[in-house]
Amino acid sequence: MTNDDRYLLFYKPYNVLSQFTDKEAAETERETLKDYIPVPSVYPVGRLDRDSEGLLLLTNNGRLQHRLSDRQFQHPRTYWVQVERVPDAAAMETLRQGVTIQDYRTRPAKVRLLEKEPDLPPRNPPVRFRLSVPTAWLEMTLTEGRNRQVRRMTAAVGFPTLRLVRVAIARLCLTGLAPGEWRDLTAAELKGLLQLCRLSVSKLM
Repeated sequence: MTNDDRYLLFYKPYNVLSQFTDKEAAETERETLKDYIPVPSVYPVGRLDRDSEGLLLLTNNGRLQHRLSDRQFQHPRTYWVQVERVPDAAAMETLRQGVTIQDYRTRPAKVRLLEKEPDLPPRNPPVRFRLSVPTAWLEMTLTEGRNRQVRRMTAAVGFPTLRLVRVAIARLCLTGLAPGEWRDLTAAELKGLLQLCRLSVSKLM
């Protein structure tokens, strides 16, 4: 690890791309990470879809980025997921055990029904609800990050996702950040991240 290494947490707002450049910029103006983060040469570890919100980890350290992106290390990511209707016990158990989506089966996940709506900033624009259909919030912790996985999982058991917010990556969380804000990891957070990835400081150099 060098003095030039950077490790950032960012609260990605809805409708922002998880990248610094937009290949379709000539056709439409869409916000990207460069509209919020003025730090050069850092890149997101994994991604959040444009229509998802929440925690992104960014770094310029390629070794750590590779280790966190490799599925074999199974680092946990936790999401608060608003779904249409209230999932029954059978749907919840299916989500926990694994869902078959196209040509793969998801890993077992931790899934629980939240007793009340979590304390989150309003989404802009707001979620479109059907007044006659109730909604529920789930907390889902996954150890893999396939393309649109959470949305595909809830849809597969009959409860489409309306809003998706990543609230934690391992022990890193959104606490203290508002949408669009970023900060550097603390020394304690970085130490915990290295332990999770089974890396020492010397292996990052």
